[in-house]
Amino acid sequence: MSAAASARQILTRLHEIMAGRTHAQHKLDRVVEIIAESLLSEVCSIYLLREGALELYATQGLNPEAVHVTRLAIGEGLTGTIAKNIETLNLAEAKAHPDFAYRPETGEEKFHSFAGVPIVYRERAVGVLCVQHVDPRRYEEVEIEALQTTAMVLSELIAHKELVDDEEQIDLEIAHVENDVLEGLTLVKGLAAGKAVFHQPRIEIDQVVAEDIEAERQRVYRAFDKMRDQIDALGREAEFGKGGEHIEVLETYKMFAYDEGWSRRINEAIDSGLTAEAAIERVQQRTRMRMREIDDPLLADRMHDLEDLSNRLLRIVSGQLGTAATQGLRRDAILFARNLGPAELLEYDRRRLKGVVLDEGSLTAHVVIVARAMGVPVLGRVTGIRSRVAEGDEVILDADRGMVTLRPNQQVLEAFETRFAKTREKQAAYAELREVEPFTRDGTRITVMMNAGLRDDMSALAMSGADGVGLFRTEFQFLVSSTLPQRDRQMRLYRDVLDAAGDKPVVFRTVDIGGDKAVPYLDNAVAERDENPAMGWRALRLSLEREGLLKAQARALLEAAAGRTLSVMFPMVSEPWEFDAGRQVFEDQLKFLRDRRKVVPETIEYGCMLEVPALADVLDLLAPKLSFISVGTNDLTQFLFAADRANPKLAERYDWLSPAILRYLARVSQSLIGQNVRLGVCGEMGGRRLEALALLGIGYRRLSITPAAVGPIKELVRKVDLGEITEFMNRLLASPPPNMRAELQQWANERDIEFD
Repeated sequence: MSAAASARQILTRLHEIMAGRTHAQHKLDRVVEIIAESLLSEVCSIYLLREGALELYATQGLNPEAVHVTRLAIGEGLTGTIAKNIETLNLAEAKAHPDFAYRPETGEEKFHSFAGVPIVYRERAVGVLCVQHVDPRRYEEVEIEALQTTAMVLSELIAHKELVDDEEQIDLEIAHVENDVLEGLTLVKGLAAGKAVFHQPRIEIDQVVAEDIEAERQRVYRAFDKMRDQIDALGREAEFGKGGEHIEVLETYKMFAYDEGWSRRINEAIDSGLTAEAAIERVQQRTRMRMREIDDPLLADRMHDLEDLSNRLLRIVSGQLGTAATQGLRRDAILFARNLGPAELLEYDRRRLKGVVLDEGSLTAHVVIVARAMGVPVLGRVTGIRSRVAEGDEVILDADRGMVTLRPNQQVLEAFETRFAKTREKQAAYAELREVEPFTRDGTRITVMMNAGLRDDMSALAMSGADGVGLFRTEFQFLVSSTLPQRDRQMRLYRDVLDAAGDKPVVFRTVDIGGDKAVPYLDNAVAERDENPAMGWRALRLSLEREGLLKAQARALLEAAAGRTLSVMFPMVSEPWEFDAGRQVFEDQLKFLRDRRKVVPETIEYGCMLEVPALADVLDLLAPKLSFISVGTNDLTQFLFAADRANPKLAERYDWLSPAILRYLARVSQSLIGQNVRLGVCGEMGGRRLEALALLGIGYRRLSITPAAVGPIKELVRKVDLGEITEFMNRLLASPPPNMRAELQQWANERDIEFD
């Protein structure tokens, strides 16, 4: 008998039981009898989650006196392991499993084989369905699939109180544990509080058992057609350049979207008697279980792609489209999601969105760059989101410490408010420095600029009191767009930015995409094959190859800056010829505009970023051609240490205050003395007070940082004597102590310079 036929037979008989008017316990007893009989199993048992433990609610084959007596903690024994991991176990010899736990009152010692599946409700295990047999054997795949389908139906019946009495408090909802703390990786620092909101609201499957199998099949067919049309449309939008190349991820999506095996499994689930929604969810549950068994990260990513498509298909067939952003935030919110794209984040109301918690996420993810620009704290790599967080829960996000507290009690809330109030006090004090120029104690003017990448970021220029924009990341417009931004659209953005800046300077970095910043309209096949995309075909390397891309941007910048000063900075320059090639593109477009009597910028300043270590050894050749140079400490650090900062094991391993990085930066500073080149830092290092202090001590006088860091850095500058810190840093670098950070911290403490 097929899995579908076995499941359908069980569901038919379950339906007959539900139609009766008998007591709930009698119904449960009949359920285990039917399952045991249908699968020719000597034992069938149902455990349900009650008061935090799995309680034996019904059994066929074990000692009936163990019912409502045998209890197992989550993670205890084979049954507890199934519930904890939401996984299926299929064992020929149960006692050989390391998690086996014997309960003498059940009389199960004579049974060898064991199979169990979780009863899942809202992505949590609320029970376990088990079968056992005297003979050592693994259950057939068709039997396991029949069990899994039956468990899904049991979940609905239990949720609707059809298998348990009203007085039986089955733990269907998330336990409202006070001060439940989840830990993760800090992606964007900050404090926030609000109500939990899921980016994709949970889809409630109200009906599991189908009334008309053929009608359900047609619903799935229509949903597949619509989903495939959507994927094909994405593919058409991804065309760019010759031949309409497509990125590999879209090809993978298309492969899954048209995969006959996937659609066949959903059809088989419908054949077993499930509705279209339940069938998709049934197959998706199986995918999730397989994902937990996959060690290969590439294969795991592909399984994530399949789950993304399953979510899309489920939303189409249920008619529950859209995200929390489209529904609108009605109160201060902490957003929870498996992952987010930058465009999705930008859809949210900034006034209400206070923080983000991700199941995945990395330090270099595009959404993190955007969130940092928005001033929204983000915590990533947080496990257990769906099983421990309920929509509307009170949440405190402490991304500074890498933790999120669910349902905090009054004491924790008060402690948070006290800490948050101190943060606000500091911010108010920093705001008072808005109009104050950052001079050191010995009278040296330090230039403190801000980083930006969005049109809305420009409002922070006046609010922070920054001297200008030292880094405008033009790639944000490319990252949040599904198609290549046309020249006119680029020009409008750049003109708006310059208008907002007024008489303050803006440095535009040419587009830094490709490699680890994939966009859906370039052929990233090369980048996909890079073992380290951050060091691959990206930034200026890609722009020089895609000459049309850089030409369009050059024209847009030149036209936007008509009659003004244009400052252009090239990223990822490794050798002088790359800078020369990038500059020539601009000069050619400048001539093109002049020949047509167009208004052009009064002055053009050319600069580059120092991110590739090799560039430092040819600065003597490059410096005469530059107006300015800006050190990108984020990429520079990972290249110097051969440490991928997207790798959580390495993210915190290499300190910006290590002798290696500080000596390197000091050499760069020394090599430019006497050159008419403005030297600055535009990486995250410059926005941290202790690191900024070290930079001042090794010769850096220009910092471009996040808007939120402008006030704290200006306050720091006013407390520093450059002569003192320079002498101290020279001594430290000449003979580095074991802990540079501790030494610098102590020096600052002795001078009443505070650090968070």
